Amino acid sequence: MIYRIWHGYTTPENGDAYEALLKSEIFGGIESKGIKGFKGIDLLRRRVGDEDEFITVMRFNTLDAVKAFVGEDYEASYVPDAARKVLKRFDQRSQHYELRESRSY
Repeated sequence: MIYRIWHGYTTPENGDAYEALLKSEIFGGIESKGIKGFKGIDLLRRRVGDEDEFITVMRFNTLDAVKAFVGEDYEASYVPDAARKVLKRFDQRSQHYELRESRSY
């Protein structure tokens, strides 16, 4: 399993609008691509000083599935224009990690 992790930041005033955009449009748009090997996405949010930090964690079966999502430059960020309008700043590159072990209790 490959985890794709990305950070974006908004002003507190734009935080709710960005979260709503993710839930109503962006995540559905990703899901509608029908990417083989895409297993899901998680959204995390917290206030850090004068910004709202958002972290998305996407799960893929393989690195090839990640490439099917964003192309050969698989570390490139996926930030639609609508998101860019409300984000203050964001990671230009995503980080990718291979799941080595998982335990649930």
